[in-house]
Amino acid sequence: MKMMLAGCTALTLTAGAVLAQDGETKVIGVSIPAATHGWAGGMNFHAQETVERLEQVYPNLDFVLATASDPGKQVNDIEDMVATRNIDALVVLPFESDPLTPPVQAVAEGGAWVTVVDRGLSVEGIEDLYVAGDNPGFGRVSGEYMASQMPDGGKIVVLRGIPTTIDNERVEGFESAIEGSGIEIIDMEHGNWNRDDSFNVMQDFLSKHEQIDAVWASDDDMAVGVLAAIDAAGRDDIQFVLGGAGMKEMVKRVMDGDAMIPADVTYPPSMIATAIEMTAVGMTSNAPVSGTFTIGSVLITQDNAEQFYYPDSPF
Repeated sequence: MKMMLAGCTALTLTAGAVLAQDGETKVIGVSIPAATHGWAGGMNFHAQETVERLEQVYPNLDFVLATASDPGKQVNDIEDMVATRNIDALVVLPFESDPLTPPVQAVAEGGAWVTVVDRGLSVEGIEDLYVAGDNPGFGRVSGEYMASQMPDGGKIVVLRGIPTTIDNERVEGFESAIEGSGIEIIDMEHGNWNRDDSFNVMQDFLSKHEQIDAVWASDDDMAVGVLAAIDAAGRDDIQFVLGGAGMKEMVKRVMDGDAMIPADVTYPPSMIATAIEMTAVGMTSNAPVSGTFTIGSVLITQDNAEQFYYPDSPF
């Protein structure tokens, strides 16, 4: 069956995990990318905080947290967790989908519980639990806003993230939403959710195209790089830049009525906390937690930005 919970959609409830009981200790491995950009920094913060808190709540659970700066390091981390700690469950946010699919599949085939977060694997059905934002919805909300701001159409450029299934879903959702609007995507490149990469990509766009009406940066870190490139070039043809993820810097600019950042789209890095907590519940109780937990994306405008502004947040 499917249950609708506040702030999420499509939580499918089926069988639970093997329980930690009778004093037996279960080991949960958590493998995530390092803080290579703002969203990942926020995700790292929430992962560490959640592990520390749950170790106090569940005395029969041990956690192994590893961060990786590239896919190869993450593969090694997971293999090490299996070899040296014999993990009973794995919570993994893949650095990239393709290279992480075989090692995670091996973990699942070895009998461990697998929770995949955010960036899906290249093969469906490996994980017991999938926790993510609504990536098609993220793209759709972004595209709908872009179309509403450009009723007469126009020329835009798009910066994609790291090559992953979620990036594909976002772009497909965006393209569907602007179909028939008169908006033309004149260039599209991967900015890898990185400020420096996006600065370079935007510089290239600016040198190639004399007229750009707007930019879908599809991520707030990439939007920072885009804005820096626009400022450096002295271009005044670009009407606005739309990022996403709810970075406090960008939400503040929306609150303040910044014409270049008139809106943002939510995609909370705290979803890693949801994934770790649900996995812990599944390992320590009879509560069924397998399936899909989807966190919806919300459009942030000046009217509601205050609700999404957390000045003490790491992201």
